[in-house]
This record gives sequence, structure tokens and C-alpha cells, in this order.
Amino acid sequence: MNDADHELYLASRSPRRRELLRQIGVRFAVVEGDADETRLPGEHPEDYVLRLAVAKARAARALIPHHDQRPVLGADTAVVIGEQILGKPETREESLAMMQLLSGRAHRVLTAVALISADGERTDLSESRVTFRTLDDSEALGYWRTGEPRDKAGGYAIQGYGALFVSALNGSYSGVMGLPLFETGRLLAQVGIEVME
Repeated sequence: MNDADHELYLASRSPRRRELLRQIGVRFAVVEGDADETRLPGEHPEDYVLRLAVAKARAARALIPHHDQRPVLGADTAVVIGEQILGKPETREESLAMMQLLSGRAHRVLTAVALISADGERTDLSESRVTFRTLDDSEALGYWRTGEPRDKAGGYAIQGYGALFVSALNGSYSGVMGLPLFETGRLLAQVGIEVME
């Protein structure tokens, strides 16, 4: 929070989200607030990601001095098959199981964006459809060994080695990465933050 020149706070630990905001010329500082990511009973995936994006932004807002009214941006991404949300694999077995589940079929990637500003809270939601080609066990194991799946929703990164598995994408590439730039830009415009400056 030491950059006096920033126009926005980003409530995220994700290097991908930082990279994407830089891509569109937004000056920001990072504030990492903690939010409980437990899914509520019966909660639909869309409601889950929207709730978490808001919770992350609110948690970061609580860490910023009250007199500082610069907006706070939060986001959350979920990889979804049916109503099942695939988290971040912590073990090789979890990663292999996720790859097996994703192999040869389509899934949804939902990314919600929340913006808290002096005049309230705004949200937007990106939904993309990603199709994986059929994977064999040796590929899934090799992918785990790259280290890439460990901190990724759904166990893969479309901007990394995981791109080798994606046979089709219908929707937002940046949304699958973790920050849909169309929706983000639309929210930022509503609070007077210009991109591409």
C-alpha cells in the first residue's frame, strides 16, 4: 500500500490478476484481506463466486484507512462441472482426479468481479465454456510435476502448460485466467477509472 500514485486497490494474492490489470494500464496497490471460502449449503456456483468476490473486496476495504476512498476490486474464480466446484488440488491424487474429470469434456469457468467504491458495491460475472481434449494418465501426471496445478482453481492454468489441453474456448480468456477484462473495465468506467492511459 505504499504506492501513492495508484487509483485502485486490488484485493488479491493472484499474480495473474495483477498481470491482467497492468495489461489494461490500471495503477493499483495490493491489499490482501482474508475471506472464508466455505461454500454455503445449496449455494449455486454463480452465487458462490459473486459472494466471495464481494467478501474479498470488503475484507481488503477493512484494512484501508477510512479517509482513503479509492475503490477496491475483488474477484473470485470457480471451475464448475454440473454444480460441482473444483478447488485447488493440494495433492497429486487430487490433481489426477481433477484432470480425469475434465478430460474429454466441457466445463464452465465462472469469474465474479466486485468493486467497492465511495458510492456502494458493484458486481459483474463472466461465464466461459472450456473444452478439454482427452488426456491420458501420463500427461496428467506430467502436468502435476510441472508444479502448475497447485494454486489454480480447477487444477490448471490456461495461460501456462494447461493450454495444451484446451481444445475449445467459448467466452473470456482473461476470465478463465482469473480477471475478465471486459467486465472489469465496465465496472471501472462506472467509477471514473480510465483504462489504456
